[in-house]
Amino acid sequence: MESNMEQDKVQTGELFTLQLPSKHDSITHLETLIEEIADKYHVGDDTFANMMTCLNEAFINAILHGNKLDPEKIVIINAEVDGKRIIWTVTDEGEGFDYSHLPDPTSEENLEKLTGRGVYIIKHLADQCIFNTRGNELELHFKI
Repeated sequence: MESNMEQDKVQTGELFTLQLPSKHDSITHLETLIEEIADKYHVGDDTFANMMTCLNEAFINAILHGNKLDPEKIVIINAEVDGKRIIWTVTDEGEGFDYSHLPDPTSEENLEKLTGRGVYIIKHLADQCIFNTRGNELELHFKI
């Protein structure tokens, strides 16, 4: 009887999960997790900086715009590491938003505004950025 060697070679990733209340100081738990994963998987400095920036932006958007700073609502953060990449998912309990019609922060009328750059930054620093249809979940891919 032949064994299925292909199935034996399938490598499953490691999954990390946080459930954080919608408070600004919760971000320290997220930053600690990013540092732990980066150390464990020998993530390069540039990728580490990009992950830290993107996840900070995503978390702040989730607690401010998604959960409206309601400490009873949580933000769920998952990180799946498979050796070649890290896939982060940030989900809030908010209504979501239309991510396809955001104002361009680089246009003349928006250059001096103090907000509105988070999604733009995330899209440029992550290797891949995917919103769910509702707009309350963001998936970020980083090659390691």
